[in-house]
Amino acid sequence: QLQASGGGLVQAGGSLRLSCAASELTFSDFDMGWFRQAPGKEREFVTVVTWRRGTRYADSVKGRFTITRDNAKNTVFLQMNSLKPEDTAVYYCAARQGYSSAIYSRVLHYPYWGQGTLVTVSS
Repeated sequence: QLQASGGGLVQAGGSLRLSCAASELTFSDFDMGWFRQAPGKEREFVTVVTWRRGTRYADSVKGRFTITRDNAKNTVFLQMNSLKPEDTAVYYCAARQGYSSAIYSRVLHYPYWGQGTLVTVSS
């Protein structure tokens, strides 16, 4: 189970920190990703931290968002700075069993999903 939290309403230029708490899986063995879906758009990749702590970011969030994980707390975090109105979306955390050093960024690669948390950035 994945439980995302931390969404809310923020002005452009502001910051938010999302959390995703995992249960019923061996967290340290899993790649943890964040995806987002804006109204009327497809779900898109935001960032991932692998079980080996490798990271990848979508070009649209590089330099503004940071993903971290705390294996002792079974939690992954997404620090979002310099938020823009185009960051408005429902943010989902996702998990996949980690097997190698490869980094996966497609929705279909992740079998486990949280319920989503809404981030609204006002201009």
